[in-house]
Amino acid sequence: MTPTAGSSSGPCDRVLRTDAARNKEKILHAAREVFAEHGLDAPMTEVARRAGVGIATLYRRFAAREDLIAATFADKMTVYADAIDQALTDPDPWRGFCAYIERVCAMQAADHGFTRVLTMTFPTAKSLEAERARAYRGFIELISRAKGTGRLRPDFSDKDLVILLMANAGVISATGDVAPDTWRRLVGYMLQAFSSANSESLPPAPGGHDLFRAMVHAQA
Repeated sequence: MTPTAGSSSGPCDRVLRTDAARNKEKILHAAREVFAEHGLDAPMTEVARRAGVGIATLYRRFAAREDLIAATFADKMTVYADAIDQALTDPDPWRGFCAYIERVCAMQAADHGFTRVLTMTFPTAKSLEAERARAYRGFIELISRAKGTGRLRPDFSDKDLVILLMANAGVISATGDVAPDTWRRLVGYMLQAFSSANSESLPPAPGGHDLFRAMVHAQA
């Protein structure tokens, strides 16, 4: 009998859907490992090999590298956004600000893939970009509160976080496993520079559009 519209799928369809879901999870699990170890430029063939699937199966699930990257780091981007919510609960906004900067930079250091994800943008990955936007809104609020304490320099810009993350990504990439804690010194220096105790004027921050173009260029 030919199935009619609205009829339940047969056992073969259910098996196919189960296999497809299982393969997707295997690919994502493998991608997390591969990107964390080797960065976002790791060969897709290595992801497929570690997942135990053919390269054609990988591309059926994720047609482009950017699609796989966005799906792989969606959960971590949520953790990134949640971190700003936790920072905002600190009764001392300056302490919350410093703790947030340190935590985000530590997230970069712990995962070579996420190191670059934070300095890139994925216009077609709506949920991932929504979490990035949530983190940004929270960071704007945290900046305002920290400045209100008089501890954060008044000319600090939200663009300075993007610059720091780009710099931190470069340090992490350059030092690798040879001197893995080097990023901590960079962050320490930058937090001192962000303090209102340093009042010398700085060159203006780059425009938001220019930074966005830089983040898009990072994917090229």
